[in-house]
Amino acid sequence: MVRPSVGYGGELDDAVWSRIEASMHFREGDRVPIWDYIDNPAVVKHFQQPDDDYAATMVRVYHGLGIDLCRGYGRSFEQAEDGTVLGEGRGQQLVSGQTAWKVHYEIESVEDLREHLRKAEPVSWEWVRSHWVEWIRREQERFAPYTMFVPPTGCGFHAAYGLMGQQRFAYAIYDAPKELEALLELEGENAYRFAKVAAEEHLCPLHFIGDDIAYKNGLLFSPAFLRRTFIPMLKRCIEPLHEAGIKVIFHSDGNLWQIMDDLLDAGIDGLNPLEPIAGMELETLKKRYGDRLVLVGGIDCSQLLPLGAPDDIRREVERAMQVAAPGGGFFIGSSSEINPATPLENVLAFYEACREYGRYPVGG
Repeated sequence: MVRPSVGYGGELDDAVWSRIEASMHFREGDRVPIWDYIDNPAVVKHFQQPDDDYAATMVRVYHGLGIDLCRGYGRSFEQAEDGTVLGEGRGQQLVSGQTAWKVHYEIESVEDLREHLRKAEPVSWEWVRSHWVEWIRREQERFAPYTMFVPPTGCGFHAAYGLMGQQRFAYAIYDAPKELEALLELEGENAYRFAKVAAEEHLCPLHFIGDDIAYKNGLLFSPAFLRRTFIPMLKRCIEPLHEAGIKVIFHSDGNLWQIMDDLLDAGIDGLNPLEPIAGMELETLKKRYGDRLVLVGGIDCSQLLPLGAPDDIRREVERAMQVAAPGGGFFIGSSSEINPATPLENVLAFYEACREYGRYPVGG
């Protein structure tokens, strides 16, 4: 067993850590590491033991599937004791009606935004250094020795529009620019504090920053707006992590090509989840950025994994390995998550293929 960094909360199996370390430094280990996020009741049921709670079952899931790295797991379809379906998302609440679900946001008007800013304060440094760090280390210890738990945060951009929804956020760019700027500054400061503490504590050699800024056909916001707001927020969070020698994996769904060079200029070391049907093809990414950007994900989870046959999945995994695995710098996984629409048979076939076709030398 090895401890991958001073502050890491658990000891990893030597083979797991060796393959992660090799690939993140663009070398070939024993096989390509597997990275993913599971939110699938059928998978949970398959691995669950009688005395398990939900968290213990998720550890069994990741270990059983051979997943080497994760940034958490889904609970969006877990039920509360009263039978209510629990939704995910800060600032959001699912309100049940007889015929439909309505999403309620914390900020639903410009006045709500102003009131939020009057009351809001940045998360306290003490809370981050105690409660959040303790939680990360507990998760790392639970997922050890076979899965590295990578600390997940954002840069504050998604957190800001998550409080009000994308439509209201877009209107506020024009209707309340000063207030929106203040909200971005506040959420950016929150995110910076998590990143700074993660760096100070050396929580992990990798750090995950997730802020969705795109959809399948392009960016959710104009490149100019993102360069003025989002990119500086991202860069600020990355800087202390880099100073501590920590590599940053950035996550956004969708087509990012308009802003790819800006993301690299901001300092990202890896990119997730690489949606192929959004134009984020492994071939192009590997050719253009393969010696300086760790590619994370790449297997379509919106059509192939839920709707394809197991043999289709195996063929795509084999192709992806041949394209992206040589020379390291690749963590294979789904193009976002293993969602509830994915049949158990396909899930098992997917990870079996990842382990089989990911062995080095690929194709040998």
